[in-house]
Amino acid sequence: MNNFTYIRATSVNDATKRATTDQKAMFIAGGTNLVDRLKVFLDEPSQLIDISRLQMQRIEKINGGGLRIGALVSNTAMADHPDVRRDYPMLARAILSGASQQIRNMATVGGNLLQRTRCPYYYDTAFPCNKRQPGTGCPAATGINRIHAILGASDQCIAVHPSDMCVPLAALDAVVEVESPKGKRQIPFIDFHRLPGNTPQRDTNLEPGELITAIILPPVSFAKSGVYLKLRDRASYAFALISIAAAVDLTGDSIKDVRLAMGGVAHKPWRPKEAEKFLIGKPANAQTFQQAAEIALQGAKPLTQNGYKVDLAKRAIRRALTVSAKGGGVA
Repeated sequence: MNNFTYIRATSVNDATKRATTDQKAMFIAGGTNLVDRLKVFLDEPSQLIDISRLQMQRIEKINGGGLRIGALVSNTAMADHPDVRRDYPMLARAILSGASQQIRNMATVGGNLLQRTRCPYYYDTAFPCNKRQPGTGCPAATGINRIHAILGASDQCIAVHPSDMCVPLAALDAVVEVESPKGKRQIPFIDFHRLPGNTPQRDTNLEPGELITAIILPPVSFAKSGVYLKLRDRASYAFALISIAAAVDLTGDSIKDVRLAMGGVAHKPWRPKEAEKFLIGKPANAQTFQQAAEIALQGAKPLTQNGYKVDLAKRAIRRALTVSAKGGGVA
């Protein structure tokens, strides 16, 4: 681990000014992913700017409906909040399906958005990795790629985004509030994370010095029927092979509106918009959900060892949509 200085920020403005001045500085709050990366020399900051004591720990109702969730709210506090559990149950279930209770107690909402891939080649510095050092190659492409992307990958990187929480946030059309010395701005959640393209080292569209200050959850009346389905190798403390966030709004037996997002399939939470468009106005039955699943995976490009993900994702989509159409609950 390299030598670095530790500074406790006194305000959001103080934190962002320091980060803008020093491009090698990094923010730290819970540190549940950052500290792991520091230990294996993936990150070598010049300074750590501690933001954990800034006033961003509140969950507040918004006029007109929805919630504003401070970036320093812990994952545990968010999952346990009565408004989240009642109005956005798929979000609460997604959080509770990730990590351990101890990690959820420390991990923050803002930090969850910034966690990096768990691709083993990225973490093992004995291997080259375009995400660590652009231009060195992607050994996963011809190596062990069972857990890697089937959608939106590039020749430069086939890693997947690891977050559970981010999948329902994508489905719910959440908005990310950020701040820098240049001012404040809002980023639609679907545009917050990036596909690898030719810049796999960049995971988000944050600008240098920008700090996440809050997540906005808009009012979605039918989100109460939302479900989160996570398929993984073991029942606890494992990242998703495939995860689905789904919510269906019915008028009689016809689908009035729908939200659908997938995890474990791409470098970012994946929103299959064409499948959503197809579902509108269709009857909520097994045939419709099967057709939607086929549309959602029509662009899939499986690798040598992860072809199973295509069929697994289709089955998961059908299951999640079916359960949500029946009123929600555990999928």
